[in-house]
Amino acid sequence: MYDDILTIGPITLHGYGLMIAIGIIFALLMLDKRARARKFDPNIVYRLSMISLLTGFVGAKLLYCIIEFKAIIDNPWQVFSGSGFVVYGGIISGMLAAIIYCKLQQLSFFSYFDLAVPSIAFAQGFGRIGCFLAGCCYGRETNSSLGIVFRHSSIAPNGVKLIPTQLLSSAGDFVIAAILLLYARKERKQGHIGALYLILYSIGRFVIEFFRNDFRGYIGGLSTSQFLSLYCFGLSNLNALHRY
Repeated sequence: MYDDILTIGPITLHGYGLMIAIGIIFALLMLDKRARARKFDPNIVYRLSMISLLTGFVGAKLLYCIIEFKAIIDNPWQVFSGSGFVVYGGIISGMLAAIIYCKLQQLSFFSYFDLAVPSIAFAQGFGRIGCFLAGCCYGRETNSSLGIVFRHSSIAPNGVKLIPTQLLSSAGDFVIAAILLLYARKERKQGHIGALYLILYSIGRFVIEFFRNDFRGYIGGLSTSQFLSLYCFGLSNLNALHRY
């Protein structure tokens, strides 16, 4: 696929960054609409969103640097590239920053987390389309008619059929967003919507990792993301049980 959408002089519009930007914009619009309908203070929602976004990007880049430590040592400038992020790093760091902010402001973190998770899943769906355009997070070779072939990717193998793990992940994220929106239509106990997001995302991510073929780091026999999926799944279930 083509990551370079448009070039004007020294400026190039990359598909990866464009999809992330589109996802963030639509997610914030969704979040604002749902926040106003549920009588949340829009100023607090905005501040929390910005804090979580910024720390999320830092955390996603940091976890990528940890996983790709050897490559970063060989080429430190990769740290400042527009690509190279790990979703779980963003989720964890964004959540921690939001928890700290809510603690300092004496706010209920779980109520805001429940509000935000449909938007988070929605934004992730667009982000995975960006991965597809960039060629990162690619799948294993396949003979299936559903396989896709990259021709001009600087990341994915070119000229061979690959499982479209990026598009499968994107579809899964959009489905999760839809499920969360439907589930949130009724009044739920605090933490249950957020727990459902973590359960669904961790299951989907654990499964899709078996079909990916890019290097992601390993802990024992599991990829780093599979290990974190098990942790998030356990944490979400403990939270849900605690709140019944």
